[in-house]
Amino acid sequence: MADRNSPIGVFDSGLGGVSVLRACAALLPQEDFLFFGDSANAPYGEKTLDQVRALTLARAKELMDRGVKALVVACNTATSAAIGLLRETWPDTPVIGIEPAVKPAAQADDSSQVIVMATPLTIHEEKYQKLAAAFCHQAGVISLPCRGLAELVEEGHREGPVIDGYLQELFLPFRHCNVEYIVLGCTHYPFVEGAIRKNFGRPVEIIDGSAGTARQLRRQLEARDLLTARKGPGRVVFENSLPEKAEAARALFYGP
Repeated sequence: MADRNSPIGVFDSGLGGVSVLRACAALLPQEDFLFFGDSANAPYGEKTLDQVRALTLARAKELMDRGVKALVVACNTATSAAIGLLRETWPDTPVIGIEPAVKPAAQADDSSQVIVMATPLTIHEEKYQKLAAAFCHQAGVISLPCRGLAELVEEGHREGPVIDGYLQELFLPFRHCNVEYIVLGCTHYPFVEGAIRKNFGRPVEIIDGSAGTARQLRRQLEARDLLTARKGPGRVVFENSLPEKAEAARALFYGP
């Protein structure tokens, strides 16, 4: 049974959730984390809803069975598709998801148009559609499906001609739009933030939801008296359905 010193499970469809793990570990440095990436089945964002739900529930069960005291779903697609099912299945365990940071971008004083980059399934899902609709009166929300981008990041493309070519074509229709903010609606995308800035063609603010997810994790642990009693630094364990990708996740976490 999980207790205050049990690890926190962090789950993603692959390597992208390391961006969320970084934020959580920075905010809660005394906690132990178990990060699991499902790279064997990545990307989730181009699968069917039923496939994503089945994969997410199966991976969540594996982590729950190992005694995690909370579960962070560090994948926008899995959150959109299955967060309700996860909370129904494990009502006594904090389950924290991530969603595109549309609210802070749309409510910014200088915001007139906001691009939300996300996977096709995230954009299609009702959860995202409601989120975008809630703030469309404050800024023009442009939902931009980025088919194949998470897969490129998963394959190791962070910069260079492949990612540059992809982004230049993706952004071409928006070069002359009055866009002040780009919201990263997939946890893989922060790893190509530099390439996004470079290839958008004009200065733009970029926001992702990792920090908000980390704060919500801390609030949930505090509310249930589950913050660790340890004083020293916690331990981070990396696992992956493709074992060789576990070391790639570790390198991303400790890298620049």
